[in-house]
Amino acid sequence: MCHAVCVSEHPWDPYDLMGVSFRQHAADSAYNAHYDRPAVLAALGPVAGRRVLDAACGPGLYLRELLERGAEVTGFDASPVMVALARQQTLGQVRIDQAALGLIVCALAIHYARDRAAAFAEFRRVLRPGGAAVVSTQHPVMDWLRKGGSYFETTLETDIWPTRSGDQPVRFWREPLSALCTAATDAGFLIEKLIEPVPAETMRERHPEDYERLSREPGFLILRLLKPAMPNPGAPS
Repeated sequence: MCHAVCVSEHPWDPYDLMGVSFRQHAADSAYNAHYDRPAVLAALGPVAGRRVLDAACGPGLYLRELLERGAEVTGFDASPVMVALARQQTLGQVRIDQAALGLIVCALAIHYARDRAAAFAEFRRVLRPGGAAVVSTQHPVMDWLRKGGSYFETTLETDIWPTRSGDQPVRFWREPLSALCTAATDAGFLIEKLIEPVPAETMRERHPEDYERLSREPGFLILRLLKPAMPNPGAPS
């Protein structure tokens, strides 16, 4: 029996429950629209004519942006509600198929994966040699400051997100930065860039308090990862 806030079985269950309200929130929220998306898209670089996999695509906001920039996009998500919303967002333009992908974007989702190492290994498998993956996540130091305990432990945490229909528990994995980077490099990736983004100028007027906070302390973290064009000795094939 749940006396207060029920914690769902799967990390993506809250997104099923939030549905359209999450898409509306993420379309113009400070942290999604004016912090994570501009920084991740900048880390991706030019995408026109490139095949891009949007891993954990959510309601399709990245898919739409990538399509507008000329990419050939494939997307997937564990939440059937988010998949339906993404299809609406892209008007049936997104192809779901198997391909040798040149780019992967995984925005604010890797911390929901129970096995981050397996997720990175799958990203590397579907990328062509010389391809790149751009992965954004919550900043581990800020999560530690919020949650306490040992920074070096990997812990399943719960945040409470206020929504129009009430408080929604969202579970995620907190781990040290070294563990996240090791999961990527053990999968055979090279870390090209580690980015601690600053807010876009569009946030200054629309969300001034968030802009001021994120201008002095990090909220998210971005890794740009490369699959070597030539395999490293001993690296996964």
